[in-house]
Amino acid sequence: MPRASHRDQLLRGAIECLETKGYARTTARDIAAAADANLASIGYHFGSKEALLNEALIQTFEAWTRRIGEISFAAPDASPLERVGASWVAMLDSFEEQRPVLIAFLESMAQAARSQELREQLAEHYRDIRRTVADMISASLGPAAEERGVDPQVVSAFLIAVCDGFVMQWVLDPEQTPTGAELVSALGSALAVAVEGGARSEA
Repeated sequence: MPRASHRDQLLRGAIECLETKGYARTTARDIAAAADANLASIGYHFGSKEALLNEALIQTFEAWTRRIGEISFAAPDASPLERVGASWVAMLDSFEEQRPVLIAFLESMAQAARSQELREQLAEHYRDIRRTVADMISASLGPAAEERGVDPQVVSAFLIAVCDGFVMQWVLDPEQTPTGAELVSALGSALAVAVEGGARSEA
């Protein structure tokens, strides 16, 4: 197996530090030690410790998003609603496994208020994730969505906002945050009631 580049070593070290120390408490020396790399290499490859941590955080979230997408499309004959349900179950049920990174993400959002560099990196991350999720939405809904004027980017932004809201609720109060199965069941029932109500009003 080829040896990882110094840049990749630093990213792996930064991810390890995010998982063990969090965003705010990680120092450049922590990353260098975890990566078995020279301290100066952080500046050479990334410019700053913050830029490296941001890149590590973004890579982790992108991998998480891809994994949830793969789960939602695992059943080729599933309906769009079934795929959405599968993605919410996968997302909520993975929070415990992702806990260190989720907390690091919330810490980075607080830091972004004082760092333009971080704001720009996170904004670019959101643009990339919106495109990724929008592509999943388009693939799931098929050509009929475009014919009906569905904007996958807008739907994507809504779903990501809901995901981020669940992250905050879960970090603060995990016992009262619904599981994936509870969410799908409750939303399915609410949708059925809304559809029945609409049908009665049109009758």
